[in-house]
Formats: sequence, C-alpha cells, structure tokens
Amino acid sequence: MYHSEKTSRADNQQERLIQLAWWITGFVDGEGCFSIGFVKQNDRQEIDRIRRGYKTGFQVSHDFAVTQGARSLDSLKILQEFFGVGKIYLNRRYDNHKEHLYRYVVHNRKDLLEVVIPFFKKYPLKTAKQGDYKKFVQCVNMINCNEHLTKDGIIEIANIVSTMNRKKPRKHLIRILRYHTPTLSQP
Repeated sequence: MYHSEKTSRADNQQERLIQLAWWITGFVDGEGCFSIGFVKQNDRQEIDRIRRGYKTGFQVSHDFAVTQGARSLDSLKILQEFFGVGKIYLNRRYDNHKEHLYRYVVHNRKDLLEVVIPFFKKYPLKTAKQGDYKKFVQCVNMINCNEHLTKDGIIEIANIVSTMNRKKPRKHLIRILRYHTPTLSQP
C-alpha cells in the first residue's frame, strides 16, 4: 500500500510538471517573442587606440523574451524558475500606463541552445509563433556556426529575420548589409 502511495505521488508530480510545461507553451504562444537583432559596430577611433568592430560591421543578437505588467510579475518568475536561466528586467514607465513592465529574457546562446530551444521542441507552440520559433532556431544555429561573421551569412540571417514577428520584409536592412558590409576573406 505504501509503495502505491509513493508511485501515485510521483505520478502526480510528473503530471503537474507536464501541465506546467504546457501552460508555459500556451503563455509564450500569447506573450512571448523570439527575436534576432542587428547593431552597427564598425571599427572606431578611441583616444588612444582603434577599437575593432565586428568583421561584418554588425553585431547580431538573439533573445527569447516575455513581457508582462507589474501585476503579472509572478508569471515571469515562474518561467525563470522553470527554465533555470535568464533574467527579469524592469522597464520603468512614466507615460500614461498604470504599471511598470517586466521582461524575462534569455540572451545567452548556450542557454538558448541547451534549455529554451529543446523545451519548445518537446512542447511545440500551437500558433503562428511556431513559424517564428523555427526561423529563430535556424538563425541561432547559423550564429552558433559563425555564419553571421560572413557577408553572405549575415545577409541570409537578415533575410530570415525580415519575415519574422509579423514584419513586412525589411529590404532596406538587406540593402544596408549587402552594400555596407566589408568584403571578407573566407577562412
């Protein structure tokens, strides 16, 4: 009898964990974002040296984020505790909104590759956000293989990004990358 009580408790814990995982998937489906960003980073003169920029002239970043108002901060804490990675940031608001915003963000590539991406592979998103997730994974994998350090690679990433998160294609970004990225020698 005692053994079956232990088994049922373990089964209940496992069931609660699975329910939490699916809750997280649904929550992220509605409130989450997978994004890739570009920041111009050329070489620049400092007082005593030239600070080297990125080979392509652009830094490429990757983020998984969920944003909520202060009243829903506990939901972000649940995400952070569940994943065991990422940070929660405060975005103070002084406009006409009634509460500050909080943002749970996973930026570290290793955490994305080893924690976040495998989770959403096991518990897939159910909305159109699944398409953005797949494009995000493709870009993160390209970045992990250093393809963003080549002109062709960064342009390919920009082409993928231009179709993510309900954006209209950003042809101007592709044009900037194509014409303002240094020609690099291939390793």
